[in-house]
Amino acid sequence: MDSLTQIVLGAAVGNAVLGKKIGNKALFYGAIAGTIPDLDVVVGKFTDTITAIEWHRGISHSILFCIVMSPLLGWLVNKLERKLNLDWKPWAKLFFWGLFTHSLLDAFTTWGTQLFWPLDIHLAFNSIFVIDPLYTLPFLVFTIIAMCYKRTSKKRHLFNNLGLILSSCYLLIAVAVKFVVTHKFEAALQKQGIEYSEISTRPSPMNIILWNANIATEDSYLISDYSFFDTAPIIFTVYPKNRKDSTPLMQYPNVKRLIAISKGWFILEQKDHNWYFNDLRFGLLPQKNKEPVFVFSYLLKETNGIITATELPKNERDAQFMLSNLWQRIKGI
Repeated sequence: MDSLTQIVLGAAVGNAVLGKKIGNKALFYGAIAGTIPDLDVVVGKFTDTITAIEWHRGISHSILFCIVMSPLLGWLVNKLERKLNLDWKPWAKLFFWGLFTHSLLDAFTTWGTQLFWPLDIHLAFNSIFVIDPLYTLPFLVFTIIAMCYKRTSKKRHLFNNLGLILSSCYLLIAVAVKFVVTHKFEAALQKQGIEYSEISTRPSPMNIILWNANIATEDSYLISDYSFFDTAPIIFTVYPKNRKDSTPLMQYPNVKRLIAISKGWFILEQKDHNWYFNDLRFGLLPQKNKEPVFVFSYLLKETNGIITATELPKNERDAQFMLSNLWQRIKGI
């Protein structure tokens, strides 16, 4: 999830663990705990693109990381906050739950997380977008209200718990909605007589009303969307896999790494004598007066028998157009 959401979650968890003893300092250190796992993005800036992608939400989002780092961070903060006379164990408990809930929340997103690293188990429930105001804003409001009360106040913990409960309920609702939406896509595929081997659904940005789907067939992928306000039948757009033409390219180790990262949801396409790797898991970006482009696309270059990947920049986004397009599509067709 986005940084603000993880800060709010970490602060609320910190308050639940130590708020009665140390007041708003529990929110402060909880917010820090909720931020730490995403520092892997900073580390990734010192390596190549593919390695940075592999590291993201890897070891820093694992249970092992939580177990190892929480006593170390607890010991350090206990040294800094000697006057509170807490011992390191309560601090370690705060950091463990702050780190763990960060990773657990990320598991509900499309990117997912490697919670059980070093085991090759990638959790991605695809049930909430990385930015969702309906999850974050009520949570933020309740956390701010809780901060305004004294540490011993029952209302402080009531509002803090309300934020945690409502946000958790939203996550569960999103999972339930995903099941309903997946059934809608499956029914549409069956009605249109389309044979497929795999289907993946995920919410569109900032809501759980409009959903996107990737469907794998033998020679192509079908991409579609569905809003709960739709009255028209679901339409599937065909994107060829290009597996035959791209077979030689798929033998390179770095391309195999990208394929593994994408969980097999990818298209290799050639344009203007260049090859591009498109990760289908994150869908398409609408473009003003242009064809939509994939959210994550990488330019592949071969040098001395080695393929390097460079993520295509997204600097030319028209935010106003995309938000308008999203809103219109949410309202249904």
